Amino acid sequence: METALKEHGDALLRLSHSYLHNISDAEDILQETLIQMLRKAPVFECLEHEKAWLLRVAINLCKNKIKYNQRRRWEELSESLSCEISEDLTFVWDTVGSLPVKYREVIHLFYQEDMTTKKIAKLLDKQESTVRSLLHRARGYLKDELKEVYDFEE
Repeated sequence: METALKEHGDALLRLSHSYLHNISDAEDILQETLIQMLRKAPVFECLEHEKAWLLRVAINLCKNKIKYNQRRRWEELSESLSCEISEDLTFVWDTVGSLPVKYREVIHLFYQEDMTTKKIAKLLDKQESTVRSLLHRARGYLKDELKEVYDFEE
């Protein structure tokens, strides 16, 4: 358990924060994900399999939390997540945070977790071509949103 927290804790926290935009809720999801790991005690083929399982559990818990919050109509406070993102790119990740969940999750998994489209497809239970389409659309949206701040070469 301690090894899982050390190896994957940051990734799980960043992923949860990208869904929930609230560090307190993200920490709760991290904790609940690790509790699920204790309860289920799954056997993993490798470290990568363990990470994929933990990310999938965290995604499901985040989606459940979002549904719960929508039913309760609570307003979440926006808090910033301190991580190793350079100051220059903060505006990019803020823009990513404004994307719909289906785009935000593929962008996060592809760029932050360095996952391939094949691994993302398996993790999200989608076709690989669907993941590539979602990435393409998300990049287009980001390009439109960020073109004032960053000069893109055509």
